[in-house]
Amino acid sequence: MEELRAAAEAVRQQLRVPAFDEAAVRVLTDFIEQQREALGAADRDNVINALGCFLGECIIQSFGGSWQHNTAGLMGIQLGTHTFVRPSEHVDRQLTHGLTESVVGFYQSVPERLSSAQPARRLTWIPLPLPATTARRPLTR
Repeated sequence: MEELRAAAEAVRQQLRVPAFDEAAVRVLTDFIEQQREALGAADRDNVINALGCFLGECIIQSFGGSWQHNTAGLMGIQLGTHTFVRPSEHVDRQLTHGLTESVVGFYQSVPERLSSAQPARRLTWIPLPLPATTARRPLTR
């Protein structure tokens, strides 16, 4: 995960922000808005990945967590036991939809996500343990 931190640091230096914090995420939001129209399709994935690394480090340093692969193999940040977020996805959303899907709005939603995180519910339509069955008599003819 060192390469993710290195990418985040490179973006931090490019944006000229002193720390990975909410103020830096606000600068990132403005940067994305400035680049939305000019960003070519050939560069889009690399830009999303780099800016996602930066946003991810801002989240980690502000709220804790760590870079992980989820059960589907997707890279993101595991926050606590029940919250997994994918910062690159939110960068992509702002690039696509603009400020209605801003990364700063996502960043500000993290505390609420952490406080409302619930463990995954067990499917209740399968009774566990299975009830004991009654012995059946063989059919006689």
